[in-house]
Amino acid sequence: MPKILTSPAAAGLLALSMAAPVHAAASDFEFQSVARTVKNGPGSELSVKLIDKRTGQPVPGAVVFRTRLDMSPDSMGEMEAKHEPLPSSEPGIYRFKADFTMAGGWAFTLQAKVPGEAETVEGSVVFQAKD
Repeated sequence: MPKILTSPAAAGLLALSMAAPVHAAASDFEFQSVARTVKNGPGSELSVKLIDKRTGQPVPGAVVFRTRLDMSPDSMGEMEAKHEPLPSSEPGIYRFKADFTMAGGWAFTLQAKVPGEAETVEGSVVFQAKD
């Protein structure tokens, strides 16, 4: 018969193991477009939301630290558009102002740190810039 540990130390270890926070993986998060169509030209706005796929809820407070906006969906990945972050009043929505130089498909690639998570969340969202 196996020996069962009943010491206070064993009870403490059991309690700590049950109380340890469960961290998500980067794959538990996803960037999604708020609107797939954007206005072609300078000063256009685009918005993405960061979703926790386990709950379907938006993820506020992420720090987006690397972005790229290019025409890779139309096989012109070397064509990039300047862009900059804008403030957002909606939790989990991340807004940007972009200078689209051509109508067509644009990929917006993002990397972000989610509060409390060790892994970097990466994703790409495709937009259609239209005149």
